[in-house]
Amino acid sequence: MSEDSNKKPIVVKRIKKVVGGAHGGAWKIAYADFVTAMMAFFLLMWLLGSTTSGDLKGISEYFKTPLKVALRGGSGSGDSSSVIKGGGEDLTRSSGQVRKGDLPADDKVINLKAAQQEFLRIEREKIKELKTNIEQVIENNPNLHKFKNQILLDLTSEGLRIQIVDEQNRPMFQIGRAELEPYTKEILHEIGKTLNEVPNKISLSGHTDAAVYSGGSKGYSNWELSADRANASRRELIAGGMAEDKIVRVVGLSSAVLYKKEEPLSPINRRISMIVMNKKAEEAAQHDGGKVGEDAETDNGEPAEPIKQDVEAASGSPPAGVPAAP
Repeated sequence: MSEDSNKKPIVVKRIKKVVGGAHGGAWKIAYADFVTAMMAFFLLMWLLGSTTSGDLKGISEYFKTPLKVALRGGSGSGDSSSVIKGGGEDLTRSSGQVRKGDLPADDKVINLKAAQQEFLRIEREKIKELKTNIEQVIENNPNLHKFKNQILLDLTSEGLRIQIVDEQNRPMFQIGRAELEPYTKEILHEIGKTLNEVPNKISLSGHTDAAVYSGGSKGYSNWELSADRANASRRELIAGGMAEDKIVRVVGLSSAVLYKKEEPLSPINRRISMIVMNKKAEEAAQHDGGKVGEDAETDNGEPAEPIKQDVEAASGSPPAGVPAAP
């Protein structure tokens, strides 16, 4: 071998093998774009399913805004004063952007008279239900059942009236005094528990017959006696469980409002009257004292129903030689 051939450079050719050619890593980018698009699609589906109809309509109205107006501002972009065109917090306009959430509902016209009539109807139904409940309590309670002839219930324009009347041989109070008999306390305790279950306020009044009061200190008359008896009844109602603030009126009416006007000395005229007042009567009593209500009319405009037949025996005259007690 000659000297010249030994001086020639040795050339080594290495062939670089490329697997996949020009598509070696492009699929990853395409897959990433696909995953991003699917995520955006499912996010859109979730938003459509969880967004209220008002929000959807607001979004729809937003995208209906022309691009030129949205970029430059104006009536179509919400009439916003914000630096950002088409932005701002006032989204209550019906033109341009609308407020977030549900669209404003149409104004409803309320018939005040019809609403008041409906309230009165519901109130009457509740008072009638209370009357039925008290009648059931009287029937089912042995302590009250034996005195049912002395407990009178009727409906008046002021509400439910509960009257506890004297019988000839079973007076509620000691003669000429404001001290309750033991059985009268039982009646008031049971009635007080029942009335405490309703929110209505209570009016309480005492009555005597027309016999002139002759005992006691000078100047003490049936007026003072009826008031003292009404107040004594109030204390027993509270002792039986009635809340003290339920009673808003306690009055003594003497013989001014007789139950049996044709028989002014009848024992039935000696009574305690409680009225479970409706809202109208309650407001009148709390603001201007209201009306007495003992001669009040019923809800249909007719006089209050007369005394029941099973208590007619209570109207008997006192035995000969025995003066009528007030």
